[in-house]
Amino acid sequence: MGFLKPKIPAPPPPPPAPPELPPATHVEEYIDPVTGELTTAKKEAEKKLEKKKKGYTETILTSTQGDVSEADTYQKTLLGA
Repeated sequence: MGFLKPKIPAPPPPPPAPPELPPATHVEEYIDPVTGELTTAKKEAEKKLEKKKKGYTETILTSTQGDVSEADTYQKTLLGA
């Protein structure tokens, strides 16, 4: 019964391509509130990343071999004693 099915409409045309943007030439600079010197956003991001890495590595208390101290284990000799 193919003549009872409706015909499929044609798909809509594809959207137009986005316009080409000019290259970014503006460098965002601002004064650092702590040091008072002029910094760029890229330098500030690198400082934050370095500070984050430093904080993470200082919290690691074991070496690459792991905890090499003896474990605190014991066994009960009698139940209830």
